[in-house]
Amino acid sequence: MTQARQLQSLDMMVNMGPQHPSTHGVFRMVLWLDGEEVVDVEPHIGYLHRGSEKLAEDELYPQIITLFDRMDYVGNFNSELAFCMAVEKLMSVEVPERPQYLRIILCELNRISSHMLFYGTMGLDAGAMTPVMFGFRERERIQRLFEATSGARMMHNYFRIGGIKEEPPPDFKQRVAGVLGELDAGIDQCDKLLTYNEVYLMRTKDVGRISGKEALELGLTGPSLRASGVPYDVRVYEPYSLYNRFQFDIPVGNNGDVWDRYAVRVAEMRESVKIIRQALEQMPDGGPLVAQGVRRIPRPPKGETYLATESPRGELGVFIVSDGGDKPYRLKVRPPSFVNLQSLRPMLRNSYVADAVMILGSLDIILGEVDR
Repeated sequence: MTQARQLQSLDMMVNMGPQHPSTHGVFRMVLWLDGEEVVDVEPHIGYLHRGSEKLAEDELYPQIITLFDRMDYVGNFNSELAFCMAVEKLMSVEVPERPQYLRIILCELNRISSHMLFYGTMGLDAGAMTPVMFGFRERERIQRLFEATSGARMMHNYFRIGGIKEEPPPDFKQRVAGVLGELDAGIDQCDKLLTYNEVYLMRTKDVGRISGKEALELGLTGPSLRASGVPYDVRVYEPYSLYNRFQFDIPVGNNGDVWDRYAVRVAEMRESVKIIRQALEQMPDGGPLVAQGVRRIPRPPKGETYLATESPRGELGVFIVSDGGDKPYRLKVRPPSFVNLQSLRPMLRNSYVADAVMILGSLDIILGEVDR
């Protein structure tokens, strides 16, 4: 009899990115593998070199809105809102009701648009082509409305400190109502196509799990936190603008796995439709678009402030220090994409290399916000 040789296993290091076709943006993961199993992972960021926070120190306050458009370039309106509201808080400005309702409608539509992109890319990550076609069909309905309202499909520059830039189209309410009817059917179709697909369930259930306790310790917010069973939503727990006037639920998951992070976002799209319908009913037909007394180039008083909002990816906070001039002395962003990435290592450990992209995709990061 021949004695079986003792086989020695070696950990192998694999670079995924920064220009890998499966990674979401210019992002690099260094994976240490034992066969197909991920032993450890080291995320590397900084390949985009945006410098938006530093640029803001040399821009007039109204010019900075365009920088925020380019941070989370999938949730542009949500980013614009966070900055404008932070400056308004610093100046103690009360925004009129009509622009506040218009802001909320556009931000919630942007949330649906962002989640539809997430829906499509999650399907691609799992190896399915059809979901991205369905997702982009619904997203296109919203983008056309955005273009008719702001003149741009993505970099809108539509919100202003104290209000909004200009009146939306005369048939804005009818257009939004029409889009909502189409979205109701579209979200249902997307849900039926992918959510309980047998192959998709095998790729996502019990993959990349993280507990609510660990998620809170790592600073997770947004759908990725709520998927772990923690019902924290800035719109509910620290209401801003007019969100305390709306009735909507906070979807939560149970297992904190990839499937829960996906399912929470699908449920959130339906809640956003609820909010928009209520906002359309409550919104006054007339009134000023900008708060009275706000100068074209504002000069907030000396001081500092922090304001948090609920972006499609989680808590988006803006900290501003003013020295009384027409440019901020210091501007700091608390971006959910960057903070949520802290959970990537515990999620990926002991998973398989085939699941690495699924887990990264389930966090729904935007690199313009990470490398700000």
